[in-house]
Amino acid sequence: MGTDMGTDMERSPLRLGRFGSGSTVHHATDNHSDLHKLARRSRLSVVGPTFDCMTQQGVRWTADQVLALAPDTASRKAGSKLGAAGPWSEAGSSDEGTVWGLCRGSGSKPYRTVIDIADSTGPAYKCSCPSRKFPCKHALGLLLLWAGEDGTVPRGQAPDWADEWIEDRRKRADDKRAAASAAGSAPAGDPEAARRRAERRAEWITAGAAELEQRLTDLLRGGLASAEQAGYGLWEETAARMVDAQAPGLAARVRELGAIPSSGPGWPVRLLEECALLHLLDQGWLRRDVLPGGLAATVRSRIGLPGSADGPPVRDQWLVLAQYDTADSRLTTRRIWLYGAESGRTVLVLSYGAAGRAPELVLPVGLTLDAEVSAYPGAGQSRVALGERFAAPAPTGFRPPGVGVARAVAQYGEALRDDPWLESRPVTLGRVIPTPDGDDWQLADADGGLALPLAPPARFRSGLWRLVALSGGAPLTVFGECGHRGFSPLTAWPEGRGEAVPLC
Repeated sequence: MGTDMGTDMERSPLRLGRFGSGSTVHHATDNHSDLHKLARRSRLSVVGPTFDCMTQQGVRWTADQVLALAPDTASRKAGSKLGAAGPWSEAGSSDEGTVWGLCRGSGSKPYRTVIDIADSTGPAYKCSCPSRKFPCKHALGLLLLWAGEDGTVPRGQAPDWADEWIEDRRKRADDKRAAASAAGSAPAGDPEAARRRAERRAEWITAGAAELEQRLTDLLRGGLASAEQAGYGLWEETAARMVDAQAPGLAARVRELGAIPSSGPGWPVRLLEECALLHLLDQGWLRRDVLPGGLAATVRSRIGLPGSADGPPVRDQWLVLAQYDTADSRLTTRRIWLYGAESGRTVLVLSYGAAGRAPELVLPVGLTLDAEVSAYPGAGQSRVALGERFAAPAPTGFRPPGVGVARAVAQYGEALRDDPWLESRPVTLGRVIPTPDGDDWQLADADGGLALPLAPPARFRSGLWRLVALSGGAPLTVFGECGHRGFSPLTAWPEGRGEAVPLC
């Protein structure tokens, strides 16, 4: 990174485009008219229908927030089709936060659908349809109907079948809390046995790290060209050895190395860079006893050792900044970014589901959550565990404060000192304008001369066009992840009044 950023980054430098310094980069104000035309041509609904509905508890829902609950794209489309009054009868809602209705299906009897939207742990659903998805398309359709128009889902007394489910569910929740309280007071397991297990695992990881160091040494001695000739099989075998050593973090990084030789032009540079980071992680583990406590905890986390969220609970009004899923052959991971209105902290909550199934935890973007979180160990770590929730998600006009492009990049460089393996860090950019840069895009400071390029994957997502349409050449507040490959926008707010617009 250039010296004007005030930090020496260990990753490939971000290209900070300066307006007027080249033929493909222009001052943001020069592109306003073009962006307005582009936004009109795209014919995008930027914020979607701004349906307003308010429960007695004050929770405001929009169509986007309802559809964010969908477990997959197919459910989202099917639920949208059921968001009209046609197939529904006897629909209603209560002051206690219950929504119910009967949906006409293919059978002789309509499906009974009931939703508890007031639960502090998030919406709960019950439907008599055979679907195994939660929420099913009928629950999504009913929520859209409830959020769509005043009077379509009138206030009233819940029918017996809905009341029975609500009462039974709340009784089971009380029993679960009582059981958890009893478990918390139970004596802990044998600490000596736990210590011996931890020592054995540390020995296995040390042996695996030493073997991996030898593999990296052999690769560099033989030349990087040998990696292309050897193919993926060698890396998969090495990854399997790391799994046997109970070091899943090392195994994942080895698998990533195996994919680099087929990643296109410039792969030797990328391979050497990742080998260096893997070597650094190996050495961090082998010398963990002499590392500072925070960095040693980060190394253990990157190696793949489980950690507990033992930080003190922090209660705050947490704004849901973004939510998105990633998946592999074994697991679906949901990443939820939160911002504390009082603490000013940006934290990450992870939720997991089996392959092909959405994780259970869903927090609609743009709402706030009155809850406690506890941090995981590690220097500069953002991850927290979501603890007790004191109320259902609620609306807010609050937005996270934004920083300029230069400060965002400097913050990433500073974070690398605590965690050299950090791919990206969360940041909110203030007053930036999406601007074309040849075939690429960048976010340009409206009040300065710097621009932050979008990360390659972000250039091919539909969220880019929502971002451009929302801006229309005007400045935005944009939350996303800033890393060595660029910036990945996740959520945006228009200048002035307006709701959060998810981009992922």
